[in-house]
Amino acid sequence: MFKQFTENINANQAYLLFSLGIFFVFFIVVAIMLIRIRKSHVDHMSDLPLHDSDTETPQSLQL
Repeated sequence: MFKQFTENINANQAYLLFSLGIFFVFFIVVAIMLIRIRKSHVDHMSDLPLHDSDTETPQSLQL
């Protein structure tokens, strides 16, 4: 099946196939990273904005 696609490739089609390949590789890498991430790390990162606002004073927020 892929042999039929690669036999008659023009220059423009090569760019399209290359960009499609980059997209799939990026998508697979991100999916693997999301599967392997630890829940404790996600919880820590989601709590950062909440803990950061506790240390700010109202004077530091004024323009």
